[in-house]
Amino acid sequence: MATLFEATLNPDDTPYTADALVAALAGKDVLVSSITDRLDAALIARLPESVKLIAQFGNGFDNIDIEAAYAAALTVTNTPSVLTEDTADMAMMLMLALPRRLVEGAEVLPRDGSWPGWSPTWMLGRRLRGKALGIVGMGRIGSAVAARAKSFGLAIHYFSRNRRPPQLEEKLEAIFHDDLDEMIGAVDILSLHTPLTRDTHHILSRARIARMKPEALVVNVSRPELIDEDALVEAIAAGRLGGAALDVFESRQGISEKLLDLARRHRIVLTAHMASATLEARLEMGETVIVNIRAFSDGHQPPHRVLPEGRARA
Repeated sequence: MATLFEATLNPDDTPYTADALVAALAGKDVLVSSITDRLDAALIARLPESVKLIAQFGNGFDNIDIEAAYAAALTVTNTPSVLTEDTADMAMMLMLALPRRLVEGAEVLPRDGSWPGWSPTWMLGRRLRGKALGIVGMGRIGSAVAARAKSFGLAIHYFSRNRRPPQLEEKLEAIFHDDLDEMIGAVDILSLHTPLTRDTHHILSRARIARMKPEALVVNVSRPELIDEDALVEAIAAGRLGGAALDVFESRQGISEKLLDLARRHRIVLTAHMASATLEARLEMGETVIVNIRAFSDGHQPPHRVLPEGRARA
């Protein structure tokens, strides 16, 4: 980026305050943002007139008020596709870690080496093969998760805005559900892979959590707002749900103590927003940001433009 453009960089990854961000953008044409930059309507209204492009370093963009940016004639781009394989790997890892008690098993071994050894009832978990996996959102990542899960012997069920082509359904032996409530009650594991929109906010609601099997598990590597977190915590704590493995969770005000308590008691697995955290993914994200900036600066439509909901590409 510094080779191609006159770039001012944030050297230590400390998120800027709104005032500091506005000041740093004086005379700049492009803001390269990440999920930690809260670009709401108020901040967008304060951006210098020179700024014409917000090039998000990441697939998700719910930190940006897209409608406010569009109204202000700002172009917004993101970096889709490059995170597919790594995110699918993470979802599969969490799917394995939770029923096989991986985190608990790693933590229970005494550091002094005094573990007494194997016994027939030691650390009993649950087998993955033969279980039913429900995928909410069968896009790129959901399809990649389904392919991995099939190789582990899981039966694939999915709910998506658009039904996938028959060739993909046949390849994955995937069963389409046009009723999310019906699918939720039928699966043993529910994995969320849908973008955050008005329609998907709390798509796993209190009512839907109540419909799940009492031993069912929830996996989320997408966005925390897809789940009613309070309802999820209550259901797991009360034994009405088997558990959850979460790479994303509400943390703006600090991680919920109830969530942490469940993690300490190994009722849930929490990981630190790591789904896309590979060197390869970060490099490809950066390259995609540069492609978007180059296209925009050359007067072309960036290949990964983000538009407000309901607006089609021109």
